[in-house]
Amino acid sequence: MADAEPSGPEPAPLILSAVLDAPVQQRLDALRRAHFPPERNHLDAHVTLFHHLPGAECDAVEKAVEAMVRGRSAPTVDVTGVRSLGRGVAVSLASPELAAIRTELARGWAPWLTPQDRAKRDLHATVQNKVTPADARRLHGELAATFVPERTRAVALALWRYRGGPWEPVARFPFAGEEREPAEGSASETSGSPHGASGTDPGS
Repeated sequence: MADAEPSGPEPAPLILSAVLDAPVQQRLDALRRAHFPPERNHLDAHVTLFHHLPGAECDAVEKAVEAMVRGRSAPTVDVTGVRSLGRGVAVSLASPELAAIRTELARGWAPWLTPQDRAKRDLHATVQNKVTPADARRLHGELAATFVPERTRAVALALWRYRGGPWEPVARFPFAGEEREPAEGSASETSGSPHGASGTDPGS
């Protein structure tokens, strides 16, 4: 019996994020540029739905996401507050529609999900991370004191490959009535900038 041919390297994992409407996205990007440690800030602010999907299943993931957004209006997203991450700060989001989309996708991808993705329930955009607790408390107090709730939309879902820091754009899936444009952003120093997305770790 012939020996099996050695398999190649495992494809880089996939990340799925939600893309917010431009005005809110730009404000989150500005907060992140101002408060995230610059040596760790490779991407724009992002709303991660799944942190680690198998890279080898890219075609199946794309088909599932494409089917999910087809004919569906852009979900409403409420910007609800500011939360502490211990060593960072995030802007909290709420969207029953987006949460339902995530739940349905997670059901179909159950065998692939990491413990982190199986446990994920909240939606947020990290604007500061990897700082001292004191710095995080200071920023949380500043942002909470001036916070004003607002409503926006998730205009698309975006798929990325995680390259150990950079996020490489794979595909963008606009909701009904939204423009199909490349997944790109203005604050990235790497090959991909999840609009919205940022951080050196998937979902940070």
